Amino acid sequence: MTKNEFLWGGSIAAHQCEGAWDQDGKGIGIMDLVTQGTYEKPREICKTIDPDKLYPSHEGIDFYHRYKEDIALLAEMGFKALRISIDWSRIYPKGDEAEPNQLGIQFYQNVVDELLKHDIEPIVTLYHFEMPVHLVREYGSWVNPKVVEFYLNYCQTMFEALKGKVRYWVTFNEMNHIDPQTEASDIFTYIIAGLKYTEMENKKQTLATISYNMTLASVKAVKIARTIDPENQVGCVFGLTPAYPLNCDPQNVMNSFKETDREFYQIDAMCMGKFPEYKLKEYQVQGIELIVSEEDASAFAEGKLDFIGLNYYSSSVAHYEGDDENEETLFGGTQNPYLQQSKWGWAIDPTGLRYLLNYIYRRYGLPIIITENGLGAVDQLEADGTIQDDYRIEYVQKHLEQMEKAIVEDYVDCFGYLMWGPIDLVSATTGEMKKRYGFIYVDKNDDQTGSLARIKKKSFTWYQELIKAKSTF
Repeated sequence: MTKNEFLWGGSIAAHQCEGAWDQDGKGIGIMDLVTQGTYEKPREICKTIDPDKLYPSHEGIDFYHRYKEDIALLAEMGFKALRISIDWSRIYPKGDEAEPNQLGIQFYQNVVDELLKHDIEPIVTLYHFEMPVHLVREYGSWVNPKVVEFYLNYCQTMFEALKGKVRYWVTFNEMNHIDPQTEASDIFTYIIAGLKYTEMENKKQTLATISYNMTLASVKAVKIARTIDPENQVGCVFGLTPAYPLNCDPQNVMNSFKETDREFYQIDAMCMGKFPEYKLKEYQVQGIELIVSEEDASAFAEGKLDFIGLNYYSSSVAHYEGDDENEETLFGGTQNPYLQQSKWGWAIDPTGLRYLLNYIYRRYGLPIIITENGLGAVDQLEADGTIQDDYRIEYVQKHLEQMEKAIVEDYVDCFGYLMWGPIDLVSATTGEMKKRYGFIYVDKNDDQTGSLARIKKKSFTWYQELIKAKSTF
């Protein structure tokens, strides 16, 4: 693979695909206690495993046993990169052990070796909603600075275990959805930190502390990665949604700026060498206590990111006086009347991707990789065994057109496109299988029936031809 080759590929996450939740020494992770839900009915967060309920992470799509088959299919498509995540509870079952679980380490070494065998660049996410539940119950999750140390120990273990094989690392996935300024749903705070929003006593202080400790953990992990191997490139992945003004009323434009910008403070902290003063002042006004020690200040200065990962699915419309709160989407904001919506209520907005690529690159000047983008849809398996997912092809094609404009016309340094869920997997937010993203169909249904067979969709061949035709920009 040449250094300047564009990284075409996809992203998956351990808790959504691996299964084998209780095998080979794995501990219980926070997502192992979350039931299946729907768009209308939220997933239930349980304290123990109820045998009468369905827990999608327990089987996933059985990637744990089928990874060679799945990676071979991705290689057939021509993948240049695959972003995977490591389940922390597979490496340290409780999170606070002195020694790691060697069987867990061996599994990820095997997966990475299989990717390299097929000339696929492994991009490894260290925290993608996968935390040992013991760290939540015993230590209070990311509210406790001790968890930062446990996380860094885990990171060091994996940096050493995969040294020389993995050069692109991601510290966290979408922790930016933890925001003390806004109301949150239980599922969002839970998947990020293992805590329910409704059960937090001092919500703003708790969210601010979680956010700060995760941000601090990220910059400290960057330094460890570089110490172990100077060739390591470390980024963090953020799920971002531009919020457009309802109209050109200056107040609505200001609302739009603030809503779009409010989740950027963590990126500022990781890219600019210091935790932003504006955020500390906001916290002070809100009665939130946060102290940046001298040691922390040094960590921010020394742990700046090498690249930024962007997860992009949709845009929204910023709140305005008199808007209807009942019209909120999953990520907040009023639906845009100029845009179509997916079945799950997300606005389909390819131009929003170009907007964010420009916004991020001009603010930080760092290389960007699109780490998630895709369309969740109900696919129909036809009588002849085909899946005619032209709607997915159209969605990805239109987003890629805007990505190319950002690269070619706007001079954004974007070095890869990783489509979310190149193989069907469990939805993180709803726990459904019917919300399918993949180029590869997995024969599994929400009632847990199905053979788990892998079937190529029409989009499989389309993406294969696309990668063949365009290796660089």
